[in-house]
Amino acid sequence: MLLQGEELSQEQEEYVEKILFNTQRLSGLVGNILLLSKLENQNIPMKKTEYRLDEQIRQAFLSLETKWTEKVIGFQVELEEVKYTGNEGLFMHIWINLLDNAIKFSPSKGTITMFLKQEQDSVKFILEDEGPGIEDDVKSRIFDKFYQVDGSHKAEGNGLGLALVKRIVDSAGGTIKAENREYGGCRFVVELPIQKDEAI
Repeated sequence: MLLQGEELSQEQEEYVEKILFNTQRLSGLVGNILLLSKLENQNIPMKKTEYRLDEQIRQAFLSLETKWTEKVIGFQVELEEVKYTGNEGLFMHIWINLLDNAIKFSPSKGTITMFLKQEQDSVKFILEDEGPGIEDDVKSRIFDKFYQVDGSHKAEGNGLGLALVKRIVDSAGGTIKAENREYGGCRFVVELPIQKDEAI
């Protein structure tokens, strides 16, 4: 990062950008491995606070603005106001990973749809994209560690995002499933239980 402030040739600038890109990837990989390891060994104290789940999803959405504006992706968003009690820091990983994947696999000028609604004893989040969908033979593996569906996107991730999402959802007693839409694209459905004393 310090080198970016120096007077560099175009070739040197390209090398610096590659160094930064790969350093950030490595840092993200190590961070995800450590977090996943802690979750699997139940070494993370599940500190719970009450917060607005819909606002957290909006924050995740805004944090990825550069990516979706670059692809001119449109959004259809219906988020009910939902108060939820959970580990706020951990849950941000769920929304960022799912949204990042939807953006990654969406075609340019595609549309991503998000729904959040509270039912009697659960909260349901649905995310749909217009990408290629998931082949039947890999559906059962997409939540495995280091598994990547599309080889053309391997440089953009490390195959830990969905494994991390699944583990966090499991730790909250929830469920996550991926399915193909009848009219093309993919749909992820996250369902989280709400204890009676945690309800609005």
